Amino acid sequence: MSLPVQPILQTMAQTGLSHSCINDVVIQNGVTTNQTNNKAATGEEIPQNIIISARSQYGLPEDAVIYCNFNQLYKIDPQTLHMWIEILKQVPDGVLWLLRFPAVGETNVLQTAANAGLSPGRIIFSPVAPKEEHVRRGQLADVCLDTPLCNGHTTGMDVLWAGTPMVTLLGETLASRVASSQLNTLGCPELIAKTSEDYIRIASKLGTDKAHLQAMRAKVWKARLTSPLFNCKTYARNMELLYRKMWQKYVNGEEASHIVDTSRHRKAL
Repeated sequence: MSLPVQPILQTMAQTGLSHSCINDVVIQNGVTTNQTNNKAATGEEIPQNIIISARSQYGLPEDAVIYCNFNQLYKIDPQTLHMWIEILKQVPDGVLWLLRFPAVGETNVLQTAANAGLSPGRIIFSPVAPKEEHVRRGQLADVCLDTPLCNGHTTGMDVLWAGTPMVTLLGETLASRVASSQLNTLGCPELIAKTSEDYIRIASKLGTDKAHLQAMRAKVWKARLTSPLFNCKTYARNMELLYRKMWQKYVNGEEASHIVDTSRHRKAL
């Protein structure tokens, strides 16, 4: 069924409508889900309406390459921000989409970007959104730029589930290697950089090579459904198996040690 998306969005934006009905089909304004069904907005229920999301709802340019990061702003250290600025300089039509998370950090980020010579309007901020909208609007971005020192953990899973490629820089601590583990499990190791220069190169290529970007987005989108990364049943089953082995070691009076599951070639504590 074909729906006139732009006219519907324009009407909703101009009148403040949360939803509209066309041919008995309810069309939900994607930024007002918490006004009509709070449980759907928080992810507790599956939305029953058609929900429309568009870049225009967040002040994002339709024809730009949208880089995003939805982490709290404390994760953005100076080196990371300067890498992002360099990427934007190499991708003339690129825009960086961040969250006011917290809002007080917006001024500092924009001032740092201006001091580095970045033109106004290249970094756009949005408010934090309810869970369902937060995950859904991740599809509006072209590429997610991970924060190297403290990776996106849940936010990384969210943006990958939305089908958006995420570029990360492999670090040395657990917090700086989570995104790499996610991408390896997803089957997309080519998005993992080993140096800051590599990080900039990978991200810039995605922003300047449209065919490469389309191929990578298609790969991430398809991998979501086949990769163990989002297989909750398998994850829960393996965790239960490890708990049983831990309990058996306790019952047998054995000392705590690493448990190696040789049948799955997996090691866990």
